[in-house]
Amino acid sequence: MHARLFPRENKFVYGIYYIACPLDQLQNMDTGLFFRVNRPGLLSFYNRDHGDRQGGNLQTWINAILDQYGLGGIAPNVTLIAMPRVFGYVFNPVSFWLCHDMQGALRAVLCEVNNTFGERHSYLCAHADNHPIEEGDWLEGKKLFHVSPFLAREGVYKFRFNVQDRAFGVWIDFYDASGSKQLLTALTGTFAQFTPSAIRQRFFSHPLVTMTAIARIHWQALKLLAKGIRYIPKPVQMDQNLTVTENIKKM
Repeated sequence: MHARLFPRENKFVYGIYYIACPLDQLQNMDTGLFFRVNRPGLLSFYNRDHGDRQGGNLQTWINAILDQYGLGGIAPNVTLIAMPRVFGYVFNPVSFWLCHDMQGALRAVLCEVNNTFGERHSYLCAHADNHPIEEGDWLEGKKLFHVSPFLAREGVYKFRFNVQDRAFGVWIDFYDASGSKQLLTALTGTFAQFTPSAIRQRFFSHPLVTMTAIARIHWQALKLLAKGIRYIPKPVQMDQNLTVTENIKKM
């Protein structure tokens, strides 16, 4: 769900699916025709679509980030929630690295954002003292990445997560430079057991999901142009490719 509040209202809700990939079980998720890991398939997952884009070990990549911010060893169990390749094509507007401790508490989330210009930026969401992220916590980080050409590269994002055994939810709100809430986004769903039949069901219920995702992005852009919302040319990307959340609010 996306809901733009001003200068013109625009809202849409789409059905979609993601694959939840525990990094320590990734190689065992290859089921053959419908889902393959690092090899072609109807649906597939490639290491090189994530992290440093070099195709290396994803656990090593995320561990290096966690170590840098004092989370090394605290959150060893990482699940990457991302869209799969469909017939070899993938576009992940945002994927989520859920970092849990040994007791199952959520300690950090890395939101890996891609824009339609081939650039990416990550937002590391965690408490300053590294205590668990609870359902009512809002974590705030500066917007340093150009995503939509209809929103200025300024202001802040506020993130909230709810990760349970059977359900997943993330809410990301954007506040402009004046502190006004301008955009609300949400991605919510339920976890299903990873089986060949479940994969087939998702494949046929949302055919060509990655292609339709990028098509819908451009369709919404045309709607915003038709509503007279100003187009903002892409600025030069900043050298900083990681934003760390700064504070917390309780709801």
